[in-house]
Amino acid sequence: MDKKLEAIAALSRKYGSSADYVFLGGGNTSVKDNDFLYIKPSGVALATIKAEQFLAIDRASLEEMFVSEMPTDVSAREAKAKSFLERSVRPIGAGRPSVETPVHNVIDYTYIVHLHPALVNGMTCAKNGAEACKRLFPDALWLDYIDPGCTLSFAVKKSLDAYKAEHGAQPKMIFLQKHGVFVGADTPEEIEELYDRIMSVLGAEYKAAKVDLDSLAPKAANPEAVAMVAPALRQILSNVEGVRPVVQCVGAGLPFDGPLTPDHVVYAKSFAYVGDATYDGIGAFKAERGYLPKVLGIEGMGLFVVGDTPKDADAVGQALQNALQVQALTAAFGGPNFLDEREYKFIENWEVESYRRSVSLKGAAGGRLQNRICVVTGGAQGFGLGIAEYLAANGGIIIVADMNLEGAQQAADQLCEKYGAKRAFAVAVNIANEESVAEMVSKIALMVGGIDLFVANAGVVRAGSVKEITLKDWEFVTDVNYNGYFLCVKHAARLMARQIVDGKGRWTDIVQVNSKSGLEGSNRNGAYAGSKFGTIGLTQSFALELVGDSIKVNSVCPGNYLDGPLWSHPEKGLFVQYLNSGKVPGAKNVDDVRKFYEAKVPMRRGCFPEDVAKAIIYCVEQDYETGQAIPVTGGQVMLH
Repeated sequence: MDKKLEAIAALSRKYGSSADYVFLGGGNTSVKDNDFLYIKPSGVALATIKAEQFLAIDRASLEEMFVSEMPTDVSAREAKAKSFLERSVRPIGAGRPSVETPVHNVIDYTYIVHLHPALVNGMTCAKNGAEACKRLFPDALWLDYIDPGCTLSFAVKKSLDAYKAEHGAQPKMIFLQKHGVFVGADTPEEIEELYDRIMSVLGAEYKAAKVDLDSLAPKAANPEAVAMVAPALRQILSNVEGVRPVVQCVGAGLPFDGPLTPDHVVYAKSFAYVGDATYDGIGAFKAERGYLPKVLGIEGMGLFVVGDTPKDADAVGQALQNALQVQALTAAFGGPNFLDEREYKFIENWEVESYRRSVSLKGAAGGRLQNRICVVTGGAQGFGLGIAEYLAANGGIIIVADMNLEGAQQAADQLCEKYGAKRAFAVAVNIANEESVAEMVSKIALMVGGIDLFVANAGVVRAGSVKEITLKDWEFVTDVNYNGYFLCVKHAARLMARQIVDGKGRWTDIVQVNSKSGLEGSNRNGAYAGSKFGTIGLTQSFALELVGDSIKVNSVCPGNYLDGPLWSHPEKGLFVQYLNSGKVPGAKNVDDVRKFYEAKVPMRRGCFPEDVAKAIIYCVEQDYETGQAIPVTGGQVMLH
């Protein structure tokens, strides 16, 4: 059996890693002998499954389901079938078996691969699908739509028994209306041959019918339009606690026309919204359908998908594109045959699919920041990276913005590895360049729809005596620290303000990472201190203006991050600059400079990114605080 498990795992990875055969890891595979069925468990992706991950099912125990009296009530019957499944797992409790496990068990063949290729569903979701199947695959079994779960298992068994009685053997291909295909064979090679045949035959049919799949490629949306509507959608679609979702623009055009398969219903809901981005329009949709939409076509603005997290929204986007592709392919066989009201409502309320979706999309973070979208400029290293990591650990979705895009991407990748897929993204920005800042904000609007927390952290230092510093260095510091802060607030605030709709919406935050040098002068460091003093004035002024947009603006003023690259870089760090400028009397080396600054702090250490991040989260959580400059200095500088 070890070799067979390796073989089914290899087949699973082959098909599971191809968008031509699956989307969102959908489908199922198994291998069996006389005593045990080994099946892919729920929550494990086909694309990455290993032989040892297959779940062992005692076949004799499972087969008791088919000879037991089952309740007539659907919910009770599904519950009893679930109990049969759970007690058939060996060892009991080792994992959650797929709801389709009984179907795999009643198919005679050793290897079973059940997939949902778009080419297949173009036929199974079409009005003339049954006739096309009989013509193209005369040796296959076609089953009209059956609800997933226990009902499907009994129906498949009954049809297979009848087919076998008539033909002497079960079919090797079973096409399920609106739900893909089961392929069974006794060797992996034959599985591959059968799928190659299916895809080749159907591909030829679509080509003959001149189905133009290239036309389905997403058309680019207008970024300015997206920046106007996406933030409003975040607010209109927020939950009862006021938490705004992620809204992604996936281009321009219209969404699918209705529910095609159970997977589309699970991930993208049965129907998409088409209309204006208003409370009235979307509220009317919810009143009619019973849920907020996951896919929205906003006329003249773009096509949007919605999720609690970027991973969730991305899954909705994949379901949307698959649905559009399947819908287009059905033209070869008479057009789309949508799930009817009874069918799609069964899926909407089905516990098993709700569980599967929750497993496949898990990774949503709670924490103090509750999936807030947090932008951190200068986030590729130093204070910025430390702040970004702390915010991610507390549930934030992080945008790492930095001039060094490669470094920003590395930082985002590290955060995703630690906190979950798509928990962080990278964007390039030069905060001293208005076009670059505007482009950064536009990209954020396309990716996630808005901003909840903007951390203006990026900054530079050029130390030197007022008698010696060059105008070039002076202007460089001012341009980045002062003008850059202004540009970031100018463009970020526009996006954030649009998240208040009809006077509704919770506060958002801009927090500038200032410095203790913004609270008191800094010897031979006038350019830096001046820029920081000036930006506290900006913080107070912006706070007075933006309070009307429910945006709080505060500064946090850290002490010296002596372990960060700003201080410790061997060539450009402040230890070196201060040593060379003579700022620390009697200092002979960088260790002398460090000890000098540590001695200034009552708590006898430098400031850490975590210290600053805690102050930032305080600003977010405190609804009655704006225009403040909060020291984080270990007692070195105190408010007066």
